Formats: sequence, structure tokens, C-alpha cells
Amino acid sequence: MEVHEFTQSPAALGVILGEMRDVELQKDRRRFRENLRKIGFLLGYEISKFLDYEPTKITTPLEETQGVAYAQQQVIVSVLRAGIPFHEGLLDCFPDAENGFIGAFRQDESSNTEVALSYHKMPSVQNKTVLLADPMLATGKSIVKSLEKILEHGQPVQIHIVSVVAAPEGIEYISKNLMAKATLWAAAVDDRLNEKAYIVPGLGDAGDLCFGPKL
Repeated sequence: MEVHEFTQSPAALGVILGEMRDVELQKDRRRFRENLRKIGFLLGYEISKFLDYEPTKITTPLEETQGVAYAQQQVIVSVLRAGIPFHEGLLDCFPDAENGFIGAFRQDESSNTEVALSYHKMPSVQNKTVLLADPMLATGKSIVKSLEKILEHGQPVQIHIVSVVAAPEGIEYISKNLMAKATLWAAAVDDRLNEKAYIVPGLGDAGDLCFGPKL
């Protein structure tokens, strides 16, 4: 699996991610959501450089000229609930994309156990470009299960996995268990998972930081 990471060199993504990691700035949920949305847009722009295009004719107020159009329809599928503002950022970049949503959760939050899918709604992905968005790629199990569910709805031309922070263990798990070719895009690949399968240094629970703690 090809992996693209962006915070190794100074850039806007690195600045925004630094704000998202800061425990003091995390107290402002609106700022955290806005930063998550910004990273979604910036990663979407980077992904756009690798999509397929076809020539098209455009009529301006003065004359006809050449332009380009996407060769395939995009489908953005986000893992709830932290995926919501991340999804919005990707939509800012691909405003005509179709949309899907998946609810995935650890069956035991206190340990590295299996992931269950509680909800999924999505269009056909046949001959389309899929962007699977999950801000936190920890064990990789939710990504693999989500993609298995997505592939029940057709065979896409391209699959892009989009995360803010990824763990090496999760990347390895996806590479070994994903039965389809995919490209991973992450603002950062962090050091490791701890004993509870949380990403280190990470940034905490992105869903709680966006929307408040859950029971």
C-alpha cells in the first residue's frame, strides 16, 4: 500500500495538526472541528493531483477554450462520528461527490478488540473513486471492515484512505488484510499504539474533541 504523509516538512498541515494536538487549544471544540475540516480540504487537494481527468470544452464570455473534468465520480465515505467535519473538508474540495457513512466502534473500548459496524448507508461505488475518511487510523480494523462493506456496493476505479493521524501498526494491518489496492493519505504517521490501542503521541479521542464526551 502506498502511503503519503505530509507533516515531515513545514507546511500548513503541520501547523494545523500541531494546534489539534495541543491540550489547551483542544478546549475549544469549534476550533478543533474547523481544523479537522481544514485538514480534510488540504488532504483532498493533495489527492486531487492523483485522480484521473479528461479534456472538456468550456465556453467563456469571449470564446471557447479547453478545460478538464474528473474522469470518475467521487464517493466520500466517512466513519462516524469524528468523520463528520473531516468529511465536510473533503466535500469542500470535491463538492459534487456522492456520500456514504459508516458507524464503526470497538466492542471493548478498554482493549484492542474487534471492531463492529453498527450502521452504513452509501451509493454504488462501481467505476467510481472512493475516499474512505477516518481521522484516526489506529489498529486499522475499522478501515478494513469498512472497505469490505464498501466493496459490497461495486468495484471502484481508485480507493483512497484518508486520515489525520495513523499508527504504524494500523498501516501494517491494512497492508496485510485489505483485499484491494488502496492509497493511504495521512497528515502524520505517529510513533506507535499504546496498550489500549490509542495512537501515541496522537491527539486524544477526535470524536469527543469535536462533539463532547460520550457515555
